[in-house]
Amino acid sequence: EDRFTPAKRVALALAQLIKTQYPGDALKVVLFHDSAEEIPLAELGRVRVGPYYTNTREGLRLSRRILDRQRKDMRQIIMITDGKPSALTQPDGRIYKNAFGLDPFIVAETCAEVAACRKSGIMINTFMLARDYDLVSFVRRVADICKGKAYFTTPYTLGQYVLMDYMDKKTKTIH
Repeated sequence: EDRFTPAKRVALALAQLIKTQYPGDALKVVLFHDSAEEIPLAELGRVRVGPYYTNTREGLRLSRRILDRQRKDMRQIIMITDGKPSALTQPDGRIYKNAFGLDPFIVAETCAEVAACRKSGIMINTFMLARDYDLVSFVRRVADICKGKAYFTTPYTLGQYVLMDYMDKKTKTIH
């Protein structure tokens, strides 16, 4: 089951919605795998899946750095994931990888980054595309730490959940 293509489609649809209806808002895309990188929206359609580990902490860290440069009232990370955190970038730049269960070291470091996002005033709403028990547990923990939301969805319903969540935030802040 390809879960990456629906996630890309949702990001492109959200970008179009923001461009046409909320031009004051900004959308940046961070792809996280063994490491993390910002992807220009114009290149998103050509991006392919892989490498296959999930460096959630690095994705959140890069997202926080991007959002720290922006002075907006509402700063949020919309995290779409189908994998439990299984990689970490170490201080020396090497990637620590462990795909077997939830590695306590990786989880602790990732949760510390979630807490740093919350301290910076950034909300994280997570859209999970898998039913793996370990991932469900981790996503709930992220939501608890940052007071965000966790959506357990499928590639087929992802779009409506992300767009409804975004629109819900807009109507609450506009009044």
